Amino acid sequence: MTKKDSRFHRPRVQTPEQEAEEKAIRQRYQTEKPSLQTLLDSGDIQQVFTMGEYWELRKTFAALKALREQQGLSIADLANRAGLDQASISHLEDGQVDNLTIATVTGYAKALGKRVLVKLADARVN
Repeated sequence: MTKKDSRFHRPRVQTPEQEAEEKAIRQRYQTEKPSLQTLLDSGDIQQVFTMGEYWELRKTFAALKALREQQGLSIADLANRAGLDQASISHLEDGQVDNLTIATVTGYAKALGKRVLVKLADARVN
């Protein structure tokens, strides 16, 4: 017996102008194939995370999810406690951490009886 995937696809709703703009951007990127530095210099992207930084966040949210489950809380329960919406919690637990705020992280942790500590470490130069 296999577990049924409970995820579903929610189609994006865009105006014809938004669709045309997105198509033009995709075509431009396929033609130019800009480097990461070019994208940063042009302002097309503002921030880049290393895989190490991404995985640190993933480990943190995996630990928070495990704690939520250990406490017998559903995502809805946690959402009510934290003052966050269920979709935000689900996205964080699934690793979708694109637009993370400290308020979201601290709210999530506080709802589980934890607090967030921030520390600085030397950056590794590659």
